[in-house]
Amino acid sequence: MSAPMMPFIDLAAQRARIADRIDAAVLKVVASGAYVMGPEVFELEKQLAAFCGAKHCVSCASGTDALTMVLLAKGVGPGVAVLCPSFTFAATAEAVALLGGMPYFVDVLEDSFNMDPASLEAGVAEARAAGLNPVGVIAVDLFGQPADYESIEKICSREKLWLLGDAAQAFGASYRGRKLGTFGLATTTSFFPAKPLGGYGDGGAIFTDDDELAAVLRSVRVHGQGTDKYDNVRIGVTGRLDTIQAAILIEKLAIFADEIVARDEIAARYAAGLREVAIPPAVAPGCQSVWAQYTIRLKPGQRDGLVAALKEAGVPTACYYPVPLHRQTAYRNYPVAGGKLAVTDRLAEEVLSLPMHPYLKPEAQQRVIDAAKKHLG
Repeated sequence: MSAPMMPFIDLAAQRARIADRIDAAVLKVVASGAYVMGPEVFELEKQLAAFCGAKHCVSCASGTDALTMVLLAKGVGPGVAVLCPSFTFAATAEAVALLGGMPYFVDVLEDSFNMDPASLEAGVAEARAAGLNPVGVIAVDLFGQPADYESIEKICSREKLWLLGDAAQAFGASYRGRKLGTFGLATTTSFFPAKPLGGYGDGGAIFTDDDELAAVLRSVRVHGQGTDKYDNVRIGVTGRLDTIQAAILIEKLAIFADEIVARDEIAARYAAGLREVAIPPAVAPGCQSVWAQYTIRLKPGQRDGLVAALKEAGVPTACYYPVPLHRQTAYRNYPVAGGKLAVTDRLAEEVLSLPMHPYLKPEAQQRVIDAAKKHLG
């Protein structure tokens, strides 16, 4: 008989901690009637910008909208290419393709799962040799860990490309003493409920130090409005963050720093307990992950058996991502650097994510570790 299944992400435990504050915040918005662009939206933007050290925060309706809004502001459309990893969620490339641009897929590093600067360099050169017009790079901070921004920024500067950070899984993480939100042209994030800082529905934000870009983004967010909503000066979207979500996120942000510490402690326990039977994720020196997922690497052929064994022990798992973007139907006709993405294809066969959230108790985590070691050892 299988053991009772533990939660993969325990949002109920978090809610129990701050339920009274969340309920009061939501009821305040409901009573006010300011459901769209109410004062909580602007207060949240102020607090988020202060948290990560960015000059501007522009909230929006989702992480995908955040990407799309920046690309709209940069004029991405037919005739341009944007380089991005294939080992990521579809939204990264989707935003480019939706606007008529060309996602150009590059490989990732096997230790961090993030963009390989060497593959990026190759992709830029190949794109230009093929007569394409590369204009920018989207660097994904996968599973909560920052990409190698020092190397990527140097390439972007040399090749005259703008850099957009996709921190949908990594808001709150740090790269060499700087929190994400302060690199490149802009950084986007998502407040989907399963994210480290998640709401009770969809939501997102964009961070930038560029005054002009921030002003354009605020226009794009509301149909491209100018002086008022009937003065449309550019093509835009309906990208507003609901006031109720903003109110919820203000309360969650108040405990977010504590939760990041807890996530780091849980990740350290996983690494100590599993390094003999699997390859734990490696965090680059001077960096901090927020551990959106705790993703281990396994030997070829081990994953299915481990998934079954953990399920029997009441441990849920997830695979991010079993099919890389460049092999999916919607994206398989877009170019890839070097003609193949060897590391990305290999990781898709090796990775497995284990339960991770700030409220994972040591005894529950030990159950995960023991079951994995029993099967793999």
